[in-house]
Amino acid sequence: FFVNTLVLRSRLDRQRTFGELLAQVKNTVLDAFAHQDVPFERLVDELAPARDISRTPLFQAMVVLQNTPDYAGDLPGLDIENVELPTVNSSFDISVHFQEFDGGLYGTLTYNTDLFDTATAERMAAHLQLLLAGIAENADRAVGDVPWISESERHRVLVEWAGSGEVEAWVTVPELLQAQVTRTPDAVAVTCGGVGVSYAELNARANRLARYLVERGAGPERFVALALPRSVEMIVAIVAVLKSGAAYVPVDLGYPVERITGMLGDAGPVALLTSGDVVGQLAGVGGGIVRLVLDDPEVAAAVARRSEADLMDADRVAPLTADSPAYVIYTSGSTGRPKGVVVPHGNVTRLFSATRRWFEFDERDVWTLFHSSAFDFSVWEIWGPLLHGGRLVVVPFAVSRSPEDFLRLLVTEGVTVLNQTPSAFYQLMGAEGDNPELGAGLSLRYVVFGGEALDLARLGQWYARHPDTAPVLVNMYGITETTVHVSYLALDQLSAARAAGSTIGVGLPDLRVYVLDPGLAPVPAGVIGELYVAGAGLARGYLHRPGLTAQRFVACPYGPPGTRMYRTGDLVRWNTHGQLEYLSRADDQVKIRGFRIELGEIESVLAGHPDLTTTTVLVHEDQPGHKRLVAYIVPRT
Repeated sequence: FFVNTLVLRSRLDRQRTFGELLAQVKNTVLDAFAHQDVPFERLVDELAPARDISRTPLFQAMVVLQNTPDYAGDLPGLDIENVELPTVNSSFDISVHFQEFDGGLYGTLTYNTDLFDTATAERMAAHLQLLLAGIAENADRAVGDVPWISESERHRVLVEWAGSGEVEAWVTVPELLQAQVTRTPDAVAVTCGGVGVSYAELNARANRLARYLVERGAGPERFVALALPRSVEMIVAIVAVLKSGAAYVPVDLGYPVERITGMLGDAGPVALLTSGDVVGQLAGVGGGIVRLVLDDPEVAAAVARRSEADLMDADRVAPLTADSPAYVIYTSGSTGRPKGVVVPHGNVTRLFSATRRWFEFDERDVWTLFHSSAFDFSVWEIWGPLLHGGRLVVVPFAVSRSPEDFLRLLVTEGVTVLNQTPSAFYQLMGAEGDNPELGAGLSLRYVVFGGEALDLARLGQWYARHPDTAPVLVNMYGITETTVHVSYLALDQLSAARAAGSTIGVGLPDLRVYVLDPGLAPVPAGVIGELYVAGAGLARGYLHRPGLTAQRFVACPYGPPGTRMYRTGDLVRWNTHGQLEYLSRADDQVKIRGFRIELGEIESVLAGHPDLTTTTVLVHEDQPGHKRLVAYIVPRT
């Protein structure tokens, strides 16, 4: 066998013309020919790459040009005919063989059927033909502008699969809550540790506190911070802030003091609501911000003297609209400075109208508030029951950290709608496996996943224990900047077993989802691109960060004039069924237990230490589902 393999690498610059790319590749090939006699096997031995029996070392794609004429042979007295032998295996992931014949170029695509299906291979061949035709038409175009997908594919991903983005009328959260109070005043709205309040009592207590807050400057376009333990009082406070017209800024009491101080300094709230059992944790936090200790006898008495009637715009410092901010949740920032995402009321209320046809939540449902109020999954958990007449069970922090205790709570409270990050659910599955009799008492109707990538293969043990009575498991990908949820995928045992990677389904009806290349051009099914989200769920932007807002919330070239889309930084692809598959991040951001973490933020803080010169932070997953952050440091000598 006298053919030797040459390993070639070219860097693709989308801005360069095809002619320039061709010249670059020509130089690369000619340089490689200078060493064409080096056996490939010797090259592998010298470089000693990490070996993987599932792929060839150094390269996985082969291109072959056959530029010698076919010769059938000429033997006297015999008629000779070439016979093409069938290809039964592929030596590489994919190979493209070109043959020059009669002034034309003919191609054959060979692929590994363990990696690609027939439909994918056919699409790749068709894309290559379109690309070659575009180059022949105009070789002076930038590489990134050469067409390579058909108009039908373009229409499919931009129109059929992207979603309509149709929006129902926006309303405020207090409007919907007050309507629910009128319908079910005596139904239990919130419980925690044996303490509960009805819808009427929740509404009355929130109205009194809201009036007290208005007197202290709360109102539309203003902020009130909340640093409260998980309790009924925390829910009352959230409702009260929204009724006052202000937006709430949740503070997780587990955050470092420096982070809380930075958040409050950025938000500039008119007040910080807290309680006597945690106010000591806030020593030195907030500077001159007014602190209202809600269980202080003087404050409690002042609140109790206010009217319990629903607030109208005449009672507020300014009218409350669906465009008014409802909350600000801070997420990690790559520079070490957290960024506050501002989300309006209408974004929250449309989240439930957009998903109504899938879930049909009602007054019979019992939900848990499992997550921190500083994690946007809590928005879905709080308003899911309260806007539908259901009951919200606030999970004490200690219970949320004990899978067995949480499982017991689910059974005791008769919870029907459970919202979990995948990592938390894996632990719950383990607790149920250890306590099968307890698990048999579950009343779950839905389990909704969010916050991080779901490994569908790990759900097998759940389905094995719940073959007939299992709740509907739903995977919902989302981002704080797009109001909790972006996509929906209802699972069953068969679909979970067949799905590849982390399939996240289809976009919500009032959103438009696009998978785009670096030039913002759409990519077809099977091709990796970055996910962009447009439509009703988009947040206003980042508080006091116009530059960052402009960088992440960009003009949408595929929507009505003036519309925006959010650049998620997530790499995804369409499958052949028009569903999205999540793959990875396009940057250094990671998610651990639902929290978005910029590794650069941690590195920035570490780099500020005078005894360190270099720092790098990585995610380690020594055990499946158990991610942890590990910092590598170089001390100053």
